[in-house]
Amino acid sequence: MKFTIARETLLAPLQQVIGVIEKRQTLPILSNVLLRIKEGQIELTGTDLEVQLITRGPIDTNESVEVTVPARKLLDIFRLLPERSLVNVDISEDRFSIRCGGSRFNLTTLPVENYPAFDNGATELEVSVPSDLLRAALNKTTFAMAQQDVRYYLNGILLDLDGAALRTVSSDGHRLAVFQESIPAVSPSNRQIIIPRKGVLELARLLSDADDSVLLQIAPNTVRINLGAVSFSAKLVEGKFPDFQRVMPKELNRIYTIDKDTLKSALTRVSVLSNEKYKSISVDVDASGLMAIKAQNPEHEEAEERLTVKINGSGISVGFNAAYLIDAVNNIDSETVRLSFTEAANSCLIEDAIDNRFKFIVMPMRL
Repeated sequence: MKFTIARETLLAPLQQVIGVIEKRQTLPILSNVLLRIKEGQIELTGTDLEVQLITRGPIDTNESVEVTVPARKLLDIFRLLPERSLVNVDISEDRFSIRCGGSRFNLTTLPVENYPAFDNGATELEVSVPSDLLRAALNKTTFAMAQQDVRYYLNGILLDLDGAALRTVSSDGHRLAVFQESIPAVSPSNRQIIIPRKGVLELARLLSDADDSVLLQIAPNTVRINLGAVSFSAKLVEGKFPDFQRVMPKELNRIYTIDKDTLKSALTRVSVLSNEKYKSISVDVDASGLMAIKAQNPEHEEAEERLTVKINGSGISVGFNAAYLIDAVNNIDSETVRLSFTEAANSCLIEDAIDNRFKFIVMPMRL
């Protein structure tokens, strides 16, 4: 089969699906993109068996074909071809030939029948969510996800649909991030799913800031979202996410309010001399509202910052991983941040002083 295609017509969808295709695959077919042309539509599919992306667009041909092509090689070729050029493609047996001006490339294809099918399963629940809300919910909690933790249920984000509330929750065992927002009532029953880490990162990349809504289609083992010309599917992580409500501290009687930028700058400077492995710092607040942030490393080098905070309650002395505090403060949108402790000071609740949708909990360290 032969057809002609504009460089940009194939380049844009290739750039969208390439994110789910790993550079090194145990199955060679997974390094390929599945290209289908039928009834004037071109469709590209990429998957790593955990996440699948499908992009669709118009093409000026009435031919039909199915072929799998090395994804990254195809992307590199089309990226380096001249802008707005026309590309002639010839598909025959196990060859995918590309001609453009004086350039010529031959790529080896693999049998289409070997490309793995992605079983989405029957939809059990459909939920319409504003795309900007879903993107914000993912962005506010992505940073606290675990990476390759043996507790596999932490290697992703919990999406909790509870009546008229949508929550995203992530934790690596040392910290926990929660974002909550009201949405039109979905169901009287609670539904929780865990989207894998890679799926979360790809979905956040695909979502736009537009005010339109996306439809979440939840099946027993998958979640599927249609984003216009792009369809996203991900296998859900099996297992039960820890009860995050039990971790939320109650009876907070030590509350400190401080300017966000002042705190962030102080934490960043002090962490320069913290232990490179543990990033440990100490935070001391006295009854007058003077906060001292200190760090010391094995070379006996020291750093200290003194800040003034608005205090409600008594003082405190506690240790933290500086990186965890900085991550939390980076996700605060207003100008002030609130740090709250219980009497036992066994965790710290970090909140935006104005926007209460985002909450972050970090566990103290022993110094």
